[in-house]
Amino acid sequence: MIYQIWGENLPAVTITLQKGESIFTQSGGMTWMSDNFKMETGVKGGIAKGIGRMFSGESLFMASYTATEDGAQFTASSAFPGKILAFEIGQGQELIAQKGAFLCATDGIVISTAFSGVKAGFLGGDGFILQRFSGEGTVFLEIDGSVECIELAPGEKYKVNTGNVALFDSSVQYSAEMVKGFKNVLFGGEGLFLSTVTGPGRVWLQTMSARELAARIGGYIAAKK
Repeated sequence: MIYQIWGENLPAVTITLQKGESIFTQSGGMTWMSDNFKMETGVKGGIAKGIGRMFSGESLFMASYTATEDGAQFTASSAFPGKILAFEIGQGQELIAQKGAFLCATDGIVISTAFSGVKAGFLGGDGFILQRFSGEGTVFLEIDGSVECIELAPGEKYKVNTGNVALFDSSVQYSAEMVKGFKNVLFGGEGLFLSTVTGPGRVWLQTMSARELAARIGGYIAAKK
């Protein structure tokens, strides 16, 4: 399997597969493909995992595409302005991502739910349920806006505006804390709470979230009425 991520504000990934290789995506995730694939749709991993995926922002059903000839090409595109990132996951590795980050993956990838914890769930802006990616293979994730990867040392902490944490290694601790100072809360413009990520591990931060953009557009439309 080889792939090319292309495009600018609305990127896509084109994956070239050899005979017998396969890729899977959520139902309706294919943008276009060559005429040499066998498609199968089902509840990948069973009903329990399928329902868990629904809570984490994906569909109950997954579609698998298996190449019937060498050189078969499959393209999936981002649904929101941002970036597509590819991750090679090996045995014992796990990534935790925001809801709706999954684009497509090779068959060895396992998608399950991750719980953010009580504080992060109530206060962090992303809810209680995130996406967990494990297994062995390649997974493609879509990130809102531009993205920066930061390597956190053990105990090193970053404070992040809610909604701007895109994904992180499972070794990273994810939580939320209240902004300190009465004037900071009233006039700082950051709201009551910030997300916190504590090392060791990598964290990918995004410059924009779909939720933030929708709120700004909604505020603009309301102001024009």
